[in-house]
Amino acid sequence: MKYVPNALTIGRIVVTPILLALLFWDTLAGQGGALVLFILAAISDYFDGKLARSLGARSRLGQFLDPMADKVLVLGTFTALAFLIPQVVPWWAVALIALRDVVVTALRMWAESKGRTLRTIPMAKTKTTLQLVFLIGILVMLTARHLPGILAEIAVWVLQSVIPFILLMAVVALTLYTGLWYIFNKDYVSPAQFNS
Repeated sequence: MKYVPNALTIGRIVVTPILLALLFWDTLAGQGGALVLFILAAISDYFDGKLARSLGARSRLGQFLDPMADKVLVLGTFTALAFLIPQVVPWWAVALIALRDVVVTALRMWAESKGRTLRTIPMAKTKTTLQLVFLIGILVMLTARHLPGILAEIAVWVLQSVIPFILLMAVVALTLYTGLWYIFNKDYVSPAQFNS
């Protein structure tokens, strides 16, 4: 059972390319399928950490893989949306999110090279949750465009309104803030604090 959390994390990485392929299939089945996979991946993000804590199966590998899986899923989806709907998800916003992730990943790798681990702070988990909620909302709107009647009209109106942009700015601001926190308030833990 102790391997289940890492299996869920790896599954999140593996499913991302399928999700992205479906997202570019501009139909109800394609984008609806991408939405379902994204929601399942987001749920797995919650359960892998919860299981690791309840089973006492926290490990350095899991501590490294979990944020990496989040980055693959979130950055991959943000990048796909920048291609599909750049008026809603502009490239510069994706670049800022990616820059933050590159910096934090570099810090994490540097810590690993020194035999230590960069602890994932609670605020970073909040950031990831907000990113996931934002992306689910956008995917819901993209899927709803293919439905008949007023639902499609509402989805198109939302996507063309200022609402997604305001929400995206909040996500970008929190993302950058957590990146700065990691840079100026590094919190390392030693391997002895993890199970093998």
